[in-house]
Amino acid sequence: MHVDGWADSRTARPGPVVPFADALDEHGERVAVIDEHGTAWSYATLARRADDVATRLGEVRRLVAVVAEADITTLVGYLGALRGGHPVLLLPAGDAGARSRLIEAYEPDVVIDGGTEPGVPDVQGRPRGSVHDLHPDLALLLSTSGSTGSPKLVRLSHTNLQANAEAIAGYLDLTPADRAAMSLPLHYCYGLSVVHSHLAVGASVVMAGGSVVDACFWERFRAHGCTSFAGVPHSFELLEHSGFDAMSLPTLRYVTQAGGRMPPERVQRYAELGRRDGWDLFVMYGQTEATARMAYLPPELAATRPGSIGRPIPGGAFRVDAVRGAEDGVGELVYSGANVMLGYADEPADLTLGREVEELRTGDLARIGADGLVQIVGRTSRFAKLFGVRIDLDQVERLLAEEGVGALCAGTDEHLALAVTGDEAPDDVARSVARELHLPAGAVHAVRVDELPRLVTGKPDHRAVLALVEAERARSVTVAEEVREVAEPEDRPAGSEPERRSSRTVRQVYAEVLDVGVVRSDDTFVSLGGDSLSYVEASVLLEDVLGDLPSGWHTTPVGELESHAPRPGRLRLVEGNVVLRALALVTVVGTHASLYYLQGGAHLLLAVAGYNFARFRLTAHEVADRLRRSIGSIARIAIPAVLWVGFMFTWREPFSVPRLILADNVVGDGLWRYWYVEVLLQLLVVLTVVFSVRAVRLLERRRPFAVALGALGVGLLLRFVHPLGVPEEPMYRTDTVAWAFLLGWAIHRARTVPQRLLLTAVTLVAVAGFFDSSDRGRYVALGIVALIWIPRVRMPRLAGRVVATVAGASLYIFLTHYATLPLLRPHLPAWALLVTALVVGVLFDAAVQRVRPGQWLARWRAPRPVYAGASSSATAATASTPEAPAVRRSVPSSSASTGSRSTASVGG
Repeated sequence: MHVDGWADSRTARPGPVVPFADALDEHGERVAVIDEHGTAWSYATLARRADDVATRLGEVRRLVAVVAEADITTLVGYLGALRGGHPVLLLPAGDAGARSRLIEAYEPDVVIDGGTEPGVPDVQGRPRGSVHDLHPDLALLLSTSGSTGSPKLVRLSHTNLQANAEAIAGYLDLTPADRAAMSLPLHYCYGLSVVHSHLAVGASVVMAGGSVVDACFWERFRAHGCTSFAGVPHSFELLEHSGFDAMSLPTLRYVTQAGGRMPPERVQRYAELGRRDGWDLFVMYGQTEATARMAYLPPELAATRPGSIGRPIPGGAFRVDAVRGAEDGVGELVYSGANVMLGYADEPADLTLGREVEELRTGDLARIGADGLVQIVGRTSRFAKLFGVRIDLDQVERLLAEEGVGALCAGTDEHLALAVTGDEAPDDVARSVARELHLPAGAVHAVRVDELPRLVTGKPDHRAVLALVEAERARSVTVAEEVREVAEPEDRPAGSEPERRSSRTVRQVYAEVLDVGVVRSDDTFVSLGGDSLSYVEASVLLEDVLGDLPSGWHTTPVGELESHAPRPGRLRLVEGNVVLRALALVTVVGTHASLYYLQGGAHLLLAVAGYNFARFRLTAHEVADRLRRSIGSIARIAIPAVLWVGFMFTWREPFSVPRLILADNVVGDGLWRYWYVEVLLQLLVVLTVVFSVRAVRLLERRRPFAVALGALGVGLLLRFVHPLGVPEEPMYRTDTVAWAFLLGWAIHRARTVPQRLLLTAVTLVAVAGFFDSSDRGRYVALGIVALIWIPRVRMPRLAGRVVATVAGASLYIFLTHYATLPLLRPHLPAWALLVTALVVGVLFDAAVQRVRPGQWLARWRAPRPVYAGASSSATAATASTPEAPAVRRSVPSSSASTGSRSTASVGG
């Protein structure tokens, strides 16, 4: 075979090649992959593209790092390295921190990350040679620790990969006719094993994108005749609420589950569902150290032995070694087979090593029944697996130590437990660890201790950490119940305030505000489709239930919120952006009522809208999720605005089509009173289109502040350069005023003091000379700086309720005050005009809520949290979608967020 100058690519390769990768050509024109764009790639084409990559890598064996996106370009780069005989280090695409730590630790000779076109990877690195001495058997390096970025890697050989692929293909009875729908990331050994096993037999994979609860996933599944899909335990939990049991999937042959223990009752339920609909459920068990799979439960046993991991895969064997203190028949599970790793690597020097282990001590306590089936009963190791993410607990401690936090970390199959010392609030530590590991917020629990618990030997006492956290969680539940009992005595008069406080639950508030039927413990406000348009209403109602809300309540699981004891008080915390929204509305209405003359409120509202755009619209990773949320937000503003403008045409406004469609500033006469709504809607439409591009979404996910800053740069360019021509009214044109909205977006993404200082300076530059008066400019600048630096404001509860109410009704106040003021101006003084206009808008908002327009927009509601994979890609799960135990106890946060009531808000 001759490819681009290779005399004979099979003999010129610098090292051994994994057989299934070497044999791609043998399957000819059979379809190997249907990529994320729906394009079919034959085995012959895939082999040619992979060989192009191998050629570019050269004839000297090198360590190749591949950033593992779920796309064809990643797969081509990975297979190219394998076909070229180069060891591969797979890196998580969604976690820049973990990726940079691994690159820094191992200094790969080449990094493959993305490409200019599908299937043409970007190969970056040294022009020739390698800084590493690589063992001939080394084929693949995978992280042992999920998304912590631990330098501890699993060293896998060519034999490991081939043996595991053949074993999986054997017990699944794979044939060239099989086609797997991929929803798991490629850097996760489970997802990678799906690809390996199918390529080994000439079958195909479909890069379906998204999650198993995404409608687009199932559309592609049906369109391409897929025969299987793979999921982790949470995937099946989500499927229960997505109507999966009613789906028509005539080509589905089998379903696999791995990535952690699934409750036996759920295993039984899906086994029975498969029996009803004609497909098999394979429950599997594995570890990265065994390349992927070690055991599988035959489908015919899933309904009767759901608590078992089954029997060894073909070519593998188990035994149980006695463990001191364990009950009879229980011991550490030990596995042997051709898929057992060469050993671990902790540093580049370890890449020279060959086989160091012959069998794998799993760290799991198990028993083997007389029928040969294995049951896991506990753990012995310093790893935990949550939601398919394998966590190196020691690495978590090291990461916290680097941040100056003394901590001990323990874990179960349900949560991580942290004991921390120092001044850092345990709540903040727990949230930080959850973000770093891409776990749901409620999956990490922290308690503060004066000294970290130690055994008499001086070693860390991790059992004590678990006990401390469990005791603190139990105390949290007890306190909450006691407080509720005090607040709800049986003889309390009906209609009293304490009874009103307890008349709703968190679930009832979410069901009422968001128009959802079922609210689960692991749901969050954001995952249920909440946004800035319903945020303020929910926060006010929740305060009636809980008192001051914890910071970040909108991304906190319902079960965790329910564990908070009510904390009534005279003061309440109101978010700074909510205060600014109310203040800007009062400024606008008061100026139009001639009570004072202070312009700039609408421009300040644009900045707040941009802030909330980043906060709610950019939380979803799935394109369908973002699209539904964005269109829903646009509709919630556009529909009432168009209806109101139409009403105004019948009363006092001259009819105009551009004004009716809210495009007067583009195709109409220019400036008119509803210019702000026009600008806001136009910006939301443009950004919805921009973020429908996959590359943009991926870039924003990796570099949120940098992307926001780049967008702001475009807005400033339009503000200063005027490529569309110098406008007559630059303060009211979408292109020239977009910088205010984009600045709000960047403010939300700013996480450090230098970033906030940069945006403060940008604010002063952007405002300078833009407005027609220095007073307006100073007011807008001061408001935006407050948005940057003042996250929350504490005020009397009554004042907070007033602010919340005004901010919540902001859209209807803005719309209706243009009718209220002219009608009543001859009869009321200016201050009364202001108050009346605010009250009319609030009443109008209340009337709309009784109609419950959210039900009209249900089709655009975001779906439940989706699983984006395991390891670091559990993000989706996590960034928008926490799945968590019902209770998490840390030291109560000193801050809380609140907002105001609304289903439609000018804040965007």
